Amino acid sequence: MAARIQHTVTSGTFTLDGATHDVDNNVWVVGDDRECLVVDAPHEVDTILDLVDGRSVRAVLCTHAHDDHVRRAPELADETGAPVLLHPDDRVLWDLTHPERSPDGKLTHDQELRAGGAQFRIIHTPGHAPGSVCAYSPTLGTVFTGDTLFAGGPGATGRSYSDFGVIVESIRHHLLPLPDETVVHPGHGESTTIGAVRAEFDAWVERGW
Repeated sequence: MAARIQHTVTSGTFTLDGATHDVDNNVWVVGDDRECLVVDAPHEVDTILDLVDGRSVRAVLCTHAHDDHVRRAPELADETGAPVLLHPDDRVLWDLTHPERSPDGKLTHDQELRAGGAQFRIIHTPGHAPGSVCAYSPTLGTVFTGDTLFAGGPGATGRSYSDFGVIVESIRHHLLPLPDETVVHPGHGESTTIGAVRAEFDAWVERGW
């Protein structure tokens, strides 16, 4: 059975630097009929479990540790037995939400993961957060970008632990080299392609998005 991508949106809040905002988060579940991988665990664990639908979850992959991406990660891990994986550079943000529990494993640049017939290569893309990662699946022609890259611009860099110059270089060196037809599935909003991003990239940089 070929791997497939399933998607839902959950709603909640994002809090950092003393401010709280209402947000809608994408959740991506990738796999076949037997097993899957979950990309981010934001607000509603039951909604994610509905997509999982009883399959074995190989991992809960956290694209970064802002609370709107990891709030339900420990609960989802407890429900499924899957490990929570996070880049260690984002531990400072993880601890703001889950000081009582550590992630179960680390994500590293060029690490390979497999789930349900799909292969993923982890790409460390700091800037939005120090431990931000993207998960590129050449088998699916897709990259899951968390809050590093959206349709219409890079992720926000106006808060603690973020840097505009760093995110620009992450996108330039690690995402733009992907094939133009690669579908970009972000942590919020609509999907796009690397080709569309490439066409807009210089304008983003000039205006200091």
